[in-house]
Amino acid sequence: MSTTEPIIAAADGSALGNPGPAGWAWFIDENTWASGGWKRGTNNMGELQAVLSLFEATAHVPERELRIFCDSKYTIDSITKWMPGWKKKGWKKSDGKPVLNLELMQALDAALVGRNYTFTWVKGHAGHEMNERADELARAAATAYKNGTTPDAGPGFSATGGAGGSGADKKPAAPTTIQTTAQTGAPTTVQKPETAQPGADQSNPKQPGPKQPGPEQLEARLNDPAFTAEAANLEPLLASGFEWITPAGRTVDRATVIELRAKAFAVNGTPKVLRVEAGASHAAVLSEVPLERGAVLRTSVWSTANRRGTWQLTLRQETATGR
Repeated sequence: MSTTEPIIAAADGSALGNPGPAGWAWFIDENTWASGGWKRGTNNMGELQAVLSLFEATAHVPERELRIFCDSKYTIDSITKWMPGWKKKGWKKSDGKPVLNLELMQALDAALVGRNYTFTWVKGHAGHEMNERADELARAAATAYKNGTTPDAGPGFSATGGAGGSGADKKPAAPTTIQTTAQTGAPTTVQKPETAQPGADQSNPKQPGPKQPGPEQLEARLNDPAFTAEAANLEPLLASGFEWITPAGRTVDRATVIELRAKAFAVNGTPKVLRVEAGASHAAVLSEVPLERGAVLRTSVWSTANRRGTWQLTLRQETATGR
């Protein structure tokens, strides 16, 4: 296989309940795919994570074009149309509200730098072979989380991965076009917007050095009342667009969390880390946390998609366990 041959893949997400047990997957061929998910997430989160994982898995072959079939217009438009404007506004939407799924968007923004890629929209559940297989794998991952089992992570990607003409890799020169497909099936090619902003750092974010604590260690610090008592300790750890979603579904912003830190970070015992899922620039820590009002399952999403390349908490979401 030529090392310059494009990588052709499909990416998809699935959520049982939306939000609910969620999965994601990308698929090149039966020997080259990956999947994963969360105990609770949304379909959009799965779609975005599938694309992010595909870019990260192929990062070691940046000379090859990446061609992605995707049935999520939200994902395609977020990456190819809306992201530059969000960045200009400090990752805020046109109405001034924070961008949804911020941690995934920022990780994608970093992963796209220097890559040559196209997206082709395909209608979901319409017989597209690769899309159907990615959907099947994503749904299987979501079902595994629903059943309390571990999903099959898949064989992943290697530089020689991909059978025949189906496989392709990651990061080439900056792409010039994004391909979409209308409902009629007629392909439409539109100019890809510039992703670079004046003064923006166009290199990939620097990964934390070996002496810097990782997400699990930082999560432990946030469970220490002596640490969280000081606003100065929290400010560098909470990303600018940080949100905390409570078990009641209320979204609390960064400023409020810092102001009410004594209440926000109070625990009634020792949290138990259940799972840590880490990528090159993002990680999720799932914990069972005892609170005065009862135990909750807490998902904390960490990212290094910032100028310093240090770990920052971008999202916390809690679900009551009934205990």
